[in-house]
Amino acid sequence: MGSGMVPPGLGFDLQDRGELFSLHPGDYDVFAPGKRPFHTIIPGFVTRNGQPYMSFGVMGGAMQPEGQVEVLVNMIDFGMNVQEAGDAARIQHVGSPQPTGEPAAADGGTVFLESGFTPETLRALTRMGYHLSTQVDGYGGYQAILYDAKNHVYWGASESRKDGEAAGY
Repeated sequence: MGSGMVPPGLGFDLQDRGELFSLHPGDYDVFAPGKRPFHTIIPGFVTRNGQPYMSFGVMGGAMQPEGQVEVLVNMIDFGMNVQEAGDAARIQHVGSPQPTGEPAAADGGTVFLESGFTPETLRALTRMGYHLSTQVDGYGGYQAILYDAKNHVYWGASESRKDGEAAGY
């Protein structure tokens, strides 16, 4: 939990999540005013017609931006509700260049697929040249709160990959 250091009398510990920032001048993720280096604490907020619509997040390191896009695609392109969008099977690509400087995999990397994809989908991806594999975890964990302006209702979603709950007030 963070750095393990607690300021006397304050009751919280100091975080140490700045590990992806660089202190070397010229680095892409150098710590500097106005910079916004890639960081794994990236909650999302969506507006619809200029109004607040949904706060959400997919935890899980480099899976976060990929998982967040998958959730939005599920809702926008596939018409899933806020719970279905988080529960749907996910894909994780490993082998892309990383903000920390690791280069892209020479072979294009590997696409890991959660269970739930049809054999036809797997065959089509293989024919397209993707290197496929599976893994049990690593697909993040999702919570969201969506505001339904038409019905004046908040909808919360929390998926089963991780412990958690969606809560708001």
